[in-house]
Amino acid sequence: MKVEKENRSPHILNTSANLLGFCFIVLTSVKISKLEESSFIDEGAALAIIIFMSSCLLSFLAMRSTTVRASKMERGADVLFLVGLIVLFITTMLIAFNIIK
Repeated sequence: MKVEKENRSPHILNTSANLLGFCFIVLTSVKISKLEESSFIDEGAALAIIIFMSSCLLSFLAMRSTTVRASKMERGADVLFLVGLIVLFITTMLIAFNIIK
């Protein structure tokens, strides 16, 4: 039984682009609301923006490439996407705990 490789690059690109937009909204709303912990939240949102943008670029390049490097770029985009989700989760928790105080 042969398992075929699943092409995840379009899914990574779509979701990373959506979360990239969400991070821009978070960054803008933090600047407007002037939260106490805004420094950490700003830095977390900016870091998530960089990570999701890198994930978008790698997944796009993986879709366009037909070489062996395409699978490495897709794997890198996948790892960056997961790291971006973790950073976004931590940033969201900082926002949530700041609002509760």
